[in-house]
Amino acid sequence: MNTISKKLRAGALGLTLVATSVVTLPVYAQDSDSTTPPRKASKQENIGVVTGLAVGAAAGGPIGAIIGAAAGGWMGDRYHKKEVAAKESEAQRAMLAQNVTELNATLTEARAKSDQMNLVLQKADELGTDVSFRTNDDTVSPQSMSPLKKLGELAASMPDVKVRVAGFADPRGSEKVNDALSRRRAEAVAAVLADAGVPKDHMVVEGHGKAEATSMEGDVDGYAFDRKVTVRLERAGSQEVARND
Repeated sequence: MNTISKKLRAGALGLTLVATSVVTLPVYAQDSDSTTPPRKASKQENIGVVTGLAVGAAAGGPIGAIIGAAAGGWMGDRYHKKEVAAKESEAQRAMLAQNVTELNATLTEARAKSDQMNLVLQKADELGTDVSFRTNDDTVSPQSMSPLKKLGELAASMPDVKVRVAGFADPRGSEKVNDALSRRRAEAVAAVLADAGVPKDHMVVEGHGKAEATSMEGDVDGYAFDRKVTVRLERAGSQEVARND
């Protein structure tokens, strides 16, 4: 009778172990939401289930096996999550270190650009260009467009710089005609600079007529040098800058 009871208990225990393995492992292998794909149990979870199953069975028989398997699986799952969190934390620290390195590089580049800009500002009074015009004409030539726009873009990038645009005429003709002509020439150049991004309140536009002409009467080649508009970059405050209307 004792032998039969022992066999029955052994058989029951075996069935319990098998049933526990079948029932417990899938619990950690998939989410409770049936619409999501099953999650593969981690190595730590499986080890926990098997270990808990063996310890529970030895300590409390079939019931102990079930409890031990469940407890072992839970502990294995917690260990697995901690391990994953540690790896993610390490990855975040590495990413943060990389971001700091990139930020330092950006700051270094910004400082270099700032130093370069300060140097340009110090020499702003030396920067400029001259635009030549034909007789009795106020149209900016295509050849002058490119350097004008480049200078305008540079001036637009420096908020502490003003642009002085001064128009001139050769000595032929009346003062009234040349005053108006030199003014139109200066405004034509100012329009190109404005298109390049220079704010209008950062420009002073002047028309000097023939008052500053240097060519002698009859000097045709000299006349060409008087028909011009000068563009000069000036540091704010270096000279009085006000728009002439």
